[in-house]
Amino acid sequence: MTVVQVVDGRNLLVEEMPVEIVERKGRGHPDSLCDGAAEELSIALCEFYRKEVRHILHHNVDKAVLVGGSSEVTFGGGKVTVPIQIDIVGRATLAWDGKEFDPNELFCERVKGWLCQQVRHLQPEHLKVRFRVRPGSLDLRHIFLDEECPPLANDTSFAVGFAPLSELEWLVLQVEQFLNSDEGKRRFPQLGEDIKVMGVRSGDTIRLTVAAAFVASLTPDRATYEDAKQEVARFLQEELAPQITRRKVEVSVNTADTEETAYLTVTGTSAEAGDDGQVGRGNRSSGLITPYRPMTLEAIAGKNPVSHVGKVYSIMTQLIAQRLVEQVPELRQVYCYMVSQIGKPITNPQMVSVEVWGVSAEKIRFQVRKVVEEVLGNWREIRDGFLKRKWRIY
Repeated sequence: MTVVQVVDGRNLLVEEMPVEIVERKGRGHPDSLCDGAAEELSIALCEFYRKEVRHILHHNVDKAVLVGGSSEVTFGGGKVTVPIQIDIVGRATLAWDGKEFDPNELFCERVKGWLCQQVRHLQPEHLKVRFRVRPGSLDLRHIFLDEECPPLANDTSFAVGFAPLSELEWLVLQVEQFLNSDEGKRRFPQLGEDIKVMGVRSGDTIRLTVAAAFVASLTPDRATYEDAKQEVARFLQEELAPQITRRKVEVSVNTADTEETAYLTVTGTSAEAGDDGQVGRGNRSSGLITPYRPMTLEAIAGKNPVSHVGKVYSIMTQLIAQRLVEQVPELRQVYCYMVSQIGKPITNPQMVSVEVWGVSAEKIRFQVRKVVEEVLGNWREIRDGFLKRKWRIY
């Protein structure tokens, strides 16, 4: 039986800390593109396996690197001179019942298409995608079963989730999501999808630094570029931020610019001109990078959604924390830690530890256990949610 430990929070609430730092990498950032490409390959494999053998087979394609290309760009246009190279490395079941398949032949164009959907000015000829996938080890394949009974954990690992988001976390998330939304593109058409937001709170003052790739073909001259930068900063500071916080907010956009340089791209991502990427260096399951919160270094993207606890528990711990906050309004902060043991059912973790602020641990102990059991019992829905892109991966 799973040990569920509920303890009273002993440290300061994040909102009460004198300093807080939060980062969000947008969907066109090279690290986000790596995460998404690896996850798209995993989804493609899952769909293929279910079609061919009616259940998901063993795979983990969670190692990926993006080697930035080269481009020539100036106000008004440019061209990509060296394509972006993405290599995805991992393990997968490549043969059964005398049949074999090559994932490069089946899925390269699909992953290319996904990448082009994320960065609207990216074209297939700007990309080279290659999979270096080999069969998994016999011991891990032996314990991998996608059936109606709870799968066995393929690793001894842990994950941690938290809720609710702080004001700074929510602000950083909303800034990037707005700028990369359809409404954001209509308002600021020059912006590409490679948008990174760094938020720093010192006391009650928030400073946002936005790095936003501009699309050169939509930015004919320096005046258009500078006007758009100023309007982005003004909008975020005067219109968006007051909807989220009463704290003082200062916004800076593309602070690396000089009189001779500007953040211009052909495609809308820095990956076209020497910026590289890697799975696991981007956003966690909260959608953010939060050094003032407990968080795991485990990358979610590309891991199998059946038994890889680094993936499954990342979502489960977030769900537990979120549901507790929703059900108990007095809770001001919740952290949930979960650790597995390899070869044991994922529904029976070694330990679930829940840390609470605002309500005593003793008072909420029964409700915590109930929520934990509900989330663990929903392992099928969580597994299938990855295939439906229901969960935040990056």
